[in-house]
Amino acid sequence: MTLRTLAAACGAALLAQFAVTPAALAADTPTHWVATWATALQSIPQQANLPPLYRAPEVAGRTVRQIVYPTLSGSTVRIHLSNEYGKTPLVIQELRIARSAGGAAAQANGGAKVTFGGKVSVIVPPGGELDSDAVEFDIVAGAPYAISSYMGADQRLVAWHRVSNQVNYVSLPGNHADDAMGGAFAQRFTQFAWVTGLSVEAPSAAAIAAIGDSITDGMRSSLNENHRWPDAFARRLARSGDRSTAVVNLGISGNRLLSDSPCYGDALAKRFGRDVLERPGVKTAILLIGINDINFSSMPPRAGLDCDYPHTTVSAADLIAGYKRVIAEAHRHGVRVFGATLTPASLPPQRESIRSAVNQWIRMAGAFDAVVDFDAALRDPAQPARLQRGYDSGDHIHPSDAGYAAMAEAIPLDAVANSTRK
Repeated sequence: MTLRTLAAACGAALLAQFAVTPAALAADTPTHWVATWATALQSIPQQANLPPLYRAPEVAGRTVRQIVYPTLSGSTVRIHLSNEYGKTPLVIQELRIARSAGGAAAQANGGAKVTFGGKVSVIVPPGGELDSDAVEFDIVAGAPYAISSYMGADQRLVAWHRVSNQVNYVSLPGNHADDAMGGAFAQRFTQFAWVTGLSVEAPSAAAIAAIGDSITDGMRSSLNENHRWPDAFARRLARSGDRSTAVVNLGISGNRLLSDSPCYGDALAKRFGRDVLERPGVKTAILLIGINDINFSSMPPRAGLDCDYPHTTVSAADLIAGYKRVIAEAHRHGVRVFGATLTPASLPPQRESIRSAVNQWIRMAGAFDAVVDFDAALRDPAQPARLQRGYDSGDHIHPSDAGYAAMAEAIPLDAVANSTRK
């Protein structure tokens, strides 16, 4: 059970109004949970006249149905909710999980109601997060599941995972959490919200957390097809016979190692504890981050919403110092970190020299527990600063589906096996 920041966020008078209390949740604490699906949140810029990409759907008094793909099977599940960036309580009046039947539809009579301290409704305080009660419900790795939340009458969407590469749904007004048909879900959106984790009780299993920027997030991979490199790696593990290791994706498009952003989330060095170390069952993290730190210093400031702010200049030494802090934090919690080399991005010479120096350090310094050479897997042998044509999605930065698959193949399975053993 996690109920971080609850007391700090609320006074005793407000806490007394909540639908569920820490004591109620602590009564149900199963033995060994492992994350089977997860996502990382970022705040939505709160200003007038936002560009369409940053306009949140209306969710008050409606049902939000999100489609997730677990990577580890189990028969007992719990759902993690986050109000990390909320300034007001997050109110969910009913939450259900069911096997997806495609699109917004869910399998009839096959779902389960999710409770919190035995109650159907839950209020998560500003800055807080918590896990549901354990639910007896079969989860099959690789299958899609619909998580439906009937939202409070005044609920607003103030945080999300912006690039989900997955179509999710908002209903017409009313409680449609138990609807099998998708007809009431008239609005589509391609973000995740509030539901930031799914875990199963699995005493002999472990999870790998993939964390980084848009290349881990799967930017420009095929919509609804699960072609991000962590997806492909989860399938590779299953093909190898390893069905006890989950892979969860905690990438955020635009994210940086050292700097926060108004659009692209907290700096990875700051969010690593929350997004990786607090995930149940995580034994290993694969870290791919730094290309935006290198690039954003050269992006011109924009009027209105400047997502690249601050335009911080970084050196290879700055990035290396940031990696060392993340590694040290992980090791203090018994988590191993694999360092992934920065992939080719057709950078100008000065920025390319930083990328090359960082990659040389990742490969040679011995600071990481293992190295994943994504750069070598994707680069054009004739032009090493560029992606191979077949691995380029077209913007010369983000891989194609084939490129993401090649990244998954580059991860050393023997190092993974050693890192996830108890």
